[in-house]
Amino acid sequence: MKTVAVIDVGSNSIKMLVAAGSPGLPPRALASNTLEARIGAGISAERPSLGEAAIERGLKAVSRLASEARAHGPVRIAVVATSAVRDASNGADFGRRLEQATGLPLRILSGDEEADLIGRGLICDPALSGIRNFEQFDLGGGSLEALAFVDRRRIRAVSLQLGCVRLTERFVSDSSSPVAPEALRAIGLHVEEAFRTAGFDPILAPGAVAIGTGGSLTTARAMLGAQEGRSLEQTPPTLPVSALEGLLKQTASLGIGERRQLPGMTAERADVLPAALATLLAVARLARADSFHHSLFNLRWGVAAELIGSAD
Repeated sequence: MKTVAVIDVGSNSIKMLVAAGSPGLPPRALASNTLEARIGAGISAERPSLGEAAIERGLKAVSRLASEARAHGPVRIAVVATSAVRDASNGADFGRRLEQATGLPLRILSGDEEADLIGRGLICDPALSGIRNFEQFDLGGGSLEALAFVDRRRIRAVSLQLGCVRLTERFVSDSSSPVAPEALRAIGLHVEEAFRTAGFDPILAPGAVAIGTGGSLTTARAMLGAQEGRSLEQTPPTLPVSALEGLLKQTASLGIGERRQLPGMTAERADVLPAALATLLAVARLARADSFHHSLFNLRWGVAAELIGSAD
């Protein structure tokens, strides 16, 4: 058994997973934590860069999570970054500062690498062991990764700049106010155009399942469960499109203050959740899916499986 740790520097949140396992077997979680840092603010700019305040939030979050991870004695700690750092003009500088502050090198993933590791992580989910054919849609703050699996083998993947922070900045003029229906329609049309331009047809094959991952869908599941007095773990993982439509209608009709008070909502995600839900619903229309099966297994699990399978 090998214990490893992964810190995922995302656009909206920074997440840590400590896992143990042996090569060829799914990792087992020992500890996890998520800190909202929003380092991807400004990601929709023509030439995005990480602001000093965002960099400081990121360094502080990674330092804290690395300290928590080291308490478990991992043989390796990997820090990976996705869209916000990948697209930033000063992403490499952020990596140098992070290594100076923590002693840990930063691996900035390409879109293809991110998609590959997300797919590898999903295969670790024991709840999906009986599902052979599926498509995975992983929605982050900066990008959306779409992957198609046949007989549990990835056959195609694409990384699209459709993250909820990015689309909120682009289409929602005032994220503290109710979101206009015109903005939600514009997001849907933009999602459709992005898939067409990429040449990725997400229509589900007969018998295939749509799998959804990422913090926004986790929040949506928590909110739907809270409406019935259930915790996230007590809430069924299958989220009907009709339920997500109702959640979008509710959240988009409220200002940020009221939105933050909704049961199950996290304060840091309240401004971007309407755009996230509009994106997921556009994906569901394209895929002709009537539900998403939610999984908590994505990028961190894929990196952990990679570390466990590598030589010491």
